[in-house]
Amino acid sequence: MGHTSTSISLATGLAKARDLKGGKENIIALIGDGSMSGGEALEGLNTAGEMDSNLIIILNDNDQAIAEIHGGMYRGFRELRETKGQSARNIFKAMGLDYRFVGDGNDAEALIAAFREVKDIDHPVVIHIVTRKGKGYKFAEENKEDWHWRMPFDIETGKVKQEMADPYAEQTAATFLRMAKEDEKFVAISAATPLSMGLNQERRRELGKHYVDVCIAEEQAVAMASGLARNGAHPVFGDYATFFQRTYDQLAQDLCVNNNPATFLVFWASMYGMNDVTHLGFYDIPMMSNIPNLVYLAPTSPEEYQAMLDWAVPQEKYPVAIRVPHMTVGSSNRPVRKNYDELNKYEVVRQGSRAAILGLGNFYNLAEEAADKLKERGIEATVINPLFITGQDKELLESLKSNHELVATLEDGILDGGFGEKIARFYGADKMKVLNFGLPKNFYDRYDYEVLAKENHLTAEQIAEDVLNTLGK
Repeated sequence: MGHTSTSISLATGLAKARDLKGGKENIIALIGDGSMSGGEALEGLNTAGEMDSNLIIILNDNDQAIAEIHGGMYRGFRELRETKGQSARNIFKAMGLDYRFVGDGNDAEALIAAFREVKDIDHPVVIHIVTRKGKGYKFAEENKEDWHWRMPFDIETGKVKQEMADPYAEQTAATFLRMAKEDEKFVAISAATPLSMGLNQERRRELGKHYVDVCIAEEQAVAMASGLARNGAHPVFGDYATFFQRTYDQLAQDLCVNNNPATFLVFWASMYGMNDVTHLGFYDIPMMSNIPNLVYLAPTSPEEYQAMLDWAVPQEKYPVAIRVPHMTVGSSNRPVRKNYDELNKYEVVRQGSRAAILGLGNFYNLAEEAADKLKERGIEATVINPLFITGQDKELLESLKSNHELVATLEDGILDGGFGEKIARFYGADKMKVLNFGLPKNFYDRYDYEVLAKENHLTAEQIAEDVLNTLGK
């Protein structure tokens, strides 16, 4: 399974296939209480409620999502815990499911007894198990949110062996706190991942009414942001890129068809971000940049990110997404554009000839490095910061034809349907040669960052060599 809230739906399919084949095996779905806030979990329950065969759903209820839980259903879960499963407010029974309660899910013997009771059951049943998140490890018990996941740490002290702070998360949080004071209509939205935006518990309290957590329900976050924007508010929803994959329909239908000016911050959209196959964050460019009306921006530094954030949130013309730079992208001394109302206007940073390199977002610095390598070989390349992922600067691209033979695009993501293909399409009928640098359309799992980069010619040396070879020099 991939992201949260999926297990019940997958289990209904497994159970139905078993029944069609005449099988007898137990089908078991495990889901946490935080995951119940995702719409797919409720869709799965609804389907399970009318199935007439074995399906065992284990609800692990530790009163916690990634951060704290939010939503009306959790009042019902609390009542079930407090009444040892006897409360009349029972969403599972309301869906037509049998229901069992285990008050101490950290008691192995109690679990064994509950599982024996439902093994080979002939109808769908939910076993509601109450556990303590982090139980058995003092630091995790005391700080559940910080210990939802952890970098390698010292067991005795709980201290992380190597700190990993995201400066862009801190920058985002500071901007939100300022905006909340300056703009009564400002709203920051999280889908259970507030730390993606640097919003720790103290900062969330400080934001007060200017902060909403919809729990693990990214679709709700996007649609709610669209409604907020339509009614005059200035909403910002931030999340990791991998979770935006769940929001395509809301981005297209609820947001962009209505052209509502909400802002979306896409974090860790990079091959250098999370590297397990269910949390890859580099499919966003093909997905988001091809939705009509959406303006997708790619800042290349914290200064540029700040300018884009300050422009996007109060403006009321466009739905805007910002591909937040990866934490390894540092400051720049280049002048920064403050207004982005004129769409799809790229920025020429270094003027040259013969070869032009367009370095998008995270890969702008790589473009500069490749240009330096080319200069050592006698080619003074033009270096361009596109800024906009969603469109072509046709005037600039046309002008390159006069004294350039090759255009290279660099993007930190999948090439199929990506930014580079937009540029290649522009030059399709011309003699201009185009090289697109990025990743092939594949699933990658637990890969080595540097190995993957070299395999796909994403080093300055390789890019320069490919440009020279294509130019025939």
